[in-house]
Amino acid sequence: MEKKASPPGYMGSPYVREAVEAWLAYIRTERQLAAKTAEAYERDIRQFLAFLATHFNRLPDMKQLLALQARDVRGFLAARRNEGVGSRSLSRTLSALRMFYKFLERRGYGKNDAIRAVALPKLPHSVPKPLTAEKATALVDGADIAAPDQPEWIVARDTAVLALLYGSGLRISEALSLKRKDAPLKGRDMLRVTGKGSKTRVVPVLPIAREAVEAYLALCPMRLGSDDPLFVGAHGKQLSPRIIQLKIARTRAALGLPETATPHALRHSFATHLLGAGADLRAIQELLGHASLSTTQGYTEVDRAHLLKTYGRAHPRA
Repeated sequence: MEKKASPPGYMGSPYVREAVEAWLAYIRTERQLAAKTAEAYERDIRQFLAFLATHFNRLPDMKQLLALQARDVRGFLAARRNEGVGSRSLSRTLSALRMFYKFLERRGYGKNDAIRAVALPKLPHSVPKPLTAEKATALVDGADIAAPDQPEWIVARDTAVLALLYGSGLRISEALSLKRKDAPLKGRDMLRVTGKGSKTRVVPVLPIAREAVEAYLALCPMRLGSDDPLFVGAHGKQLSPRIIQLKIARTRAALGLPETATPHALRHSFATHLLGAGADLRAIQELLGHASLSTTQGYTEVDRAHLLKTYGRAHPRA
């Protein structure tokens, strides 16, 4: 007869162990958390109880769990950090503890608000991983591959939007908020955009973007007034950001590009490739509309020859 595996031991009173097992069953069955997430949460609660056993020099019981103060929880997190655990893992651990205590409250074990007083660890700002020049241009040029049955003007429209993300460093919202009168046509190598916080900035319009916009306007069947949206949908209304997000996802899949080929990556690839062409970091920060240099300092150099071959030249400011 197969021997039943013994349940893992938790450093707590029988009542605490019962509550922990009930919580783990809850997150696996009712919440249906992913197996790896549930395993991580189980490790977190095990480590938490082990810390409390050492901290109080006795197995923690339910009364102690419900009487814990914020400083006790912070002490646990500090101990984990001293063991080399990073902010992301600590943030997950605190989320697990909050969920556990919420479970205790809902199931009638008792309530402890101290856990809510502990702030999540600050996570390091993640700089989007830029694409190579080859992958970025493939994504811009691949709209027709992803949707071969769409009308030519829609393919040209989507290509123009992507070209502005890459060729001018615009956010999707910034590109789609442009008016027809803002269209960067021949003779205009600058574009004024309004970004986050209603802040206005001037960005360069590189040849790849200008030519794509001109091609789109030449094919667009809508009669666009000067104050109408530059980029419109099939019914003449302002284009939805979701359309562009889906187009990028489909193009990425069709071309076999990595998951990192996102709208945000296109925008930051613009900055990376300008840096590779010798641009000033602070100037790029201004072009992207960043509040600080910290979000652009992660960029690395790329092949300048490829950039100049693709664009002809970098904008004088950059």
